[in-house]
Amino acid sequence: MQATTRCTSYLPQLPSGIHELLSRSTRASTRSSHRPRWPPLTAHFSHAGLCAGGVQQQRSITIKQLDHGRVDRERVVILGSGWAGYTVARQLDSRKYQAVVVSPRSYFAFTPLLASTSVGTLEFRTALEPVRSKRSKVNYFQGWADGVDFKNKTVTIEEAVDDPTQGLSPTLDRHAGKTGSQREREKATEAKKGRLFDLAYDKLVITVGCYSQTFGIPGVKENALFLKDVGDARKIRNRILACFEAAALPTTSDEMRRTLLNFAIVGGGPTGIEFSAELYDIIKEDLARIYPELIPFHQITVYDVADKVLPMFDANLADYAMDAFRRGGISIKTKHHVNELRKGPPAGSASKVDDQNACFTLNIKEQGEVGVGMVVWSTGLMMNPFVAKALRDIPELPEAGVKFLESGSAQDKSGPTGWVVQKDAKTGSVITDDRLRVKLEAEGVGEDKPQAILEDVFALGDCAILEGTSYPATAQVASQKAEWLAKRLNRDDIEQSGFTWKNLGVMAYIGNWNALFQGSGGGNISGRAAWILWRGAYLTKSVSIRNKILIPMYWFINWLFGRDISRF
Repeated sequence: MQATTRCTSYLPQLPSGIHELLSRSTRASTRSSHRPRWPPLTAHFSHAGLCAGGVQQQRSITIKQLDHGRVDRERVVILGSGWAGYTVARQLDSRKYQAVVVSPRSYFAFTPLLASTSVGTLEFRTALEPVRSKRSKVNYFQGWADGVDFKNKTVTIEEAVDDPTQGLSPTLDRHAGKTGSQREREKATEAKKGRLFDLAYDKLVITVGCYSQTFGIPGVKENALFLKDVGDARKIRNRILACFEAAALPTTSDEMRRTLLNFAIVGGGPTGIEFSAELYDIIKEDLARIYPELIPFHQITVYDVADKVLPMFDANLADYAMDAFRRGGISIKTKHHVNELRKGPPAGSASKVDDQNACFTLNIKEQGEVGVGMVVWSTGLMMNPFVAKALRDIPELPEAGVKFLESGSAQDKSGPTGWVVQKDAKTGSVITDDRLRVKLEAEGVGEDKPQAILEDVFALGDCAILEGTSYPATAQVASQKAEWLAKRLNRDDIEQSGFTWKNLGVMAYIGNWNALFQGSGGGNISGRAAWILWRGAYLTKSVSIRNKILIPMYWFINWLFGRDISRF
């Protein structure tokens, strides 16, 4: 009775659906305590308990339901919901496999359209595809993969329902700064509360992706904006509009206006160039009409350490892009190195103290301190900490599903005492064979070490590299690997032939309805024709019919009425 009273006192704080459910249960138990009770419906709650002595999370109910739904199918656990993971999950034959996606985000982000969403050319929903859908038979857990037990074929999952970084580009290990013993104690506590649980698999597909690379430059993680997820695009969109609104205030000095409207993009790859082009478009086509008095103060600058931008394109196309940017007033500064990014105006500025947090200072080695209103960082990828920590030592190999290679000095498990996952020396990526299976090698120093393959564990996407190749870490490579793997698993003929990447060319938007296209066998296109091809290709690659309808609709609406510049 005391537990019921305490639980009832918390009812107003709960969501309406749970409030109603618990209210009914409380009234029913008061009227009749001898009636048979149904099993608790708490498997999907994200916290260990809602009140003292009351409802507690029982994750095992969900796992049991998942086990019951297998119906003699193999379970394929897919870590990640990016290009590789989402494609595999969608294309696996649900009659043969039970696909279970584990990811901290419950959607797939169509990354080529994020630059357009960040300036309002498209709405955020057009770049998203939900993992859970009534049209698919994919199971899903919102969580982080915390570890893998290859011997017992289980994955340890840490729930991420209330993760505050969801939708944002990760730049740091979420458990950074904790010692091994601290993390072990934390894991024991999380397991007791139901926030850490194990999931068994028959086949494991590792597609955890990469983090944004910041090279340890002071202030970048804290103050720069990234463009790898929809949450990043939302932050960029709000920041652009905030800079213009702050500059439009009558109390803002001309010096601060010039600083607020100085937009810096660090990184001259396709992401940085396409965002610069989209930013140019919204300023020229929309903001120039709304804030005409502020346009003389604005500046867009692209910084890169290389000799030229767009290094993956031919020199002629890269030069075409640089010329187009210069004609549009976008400054490109190559061979420039960032030393620091901090809050506040540059030293010696006459700005008021109230303006300290309104802008940032970018310290450039070749230029000195530059006041900016926003920095978008797009300088490449760093390896996911999960790959570095969880996919490392393997104390014991599984009883089955291990293939020992003819290379090395030992061909059986009785030889080496320990195994490690093979990693690329330069990038830290997981090395796979041409069937995308994870490769192992015996512990120790030397070149002629025993090697093996985990036949039921696959790695693809940005976190993996096929042995002996240098395929780029792009969505094109990841999706082709995923399609190949799903097809081979569905046909049960993975030994038939290895994966080979088919280069379909590269594209980049450069603003003002112009683009670049470089085909795999030549046939370069630039200008308006490439822009039509660019839009047509991304519209075709959009996954759902819903987005295939919404994307051209928003293109037309924003062309006709202009972009929505309201902040929300």
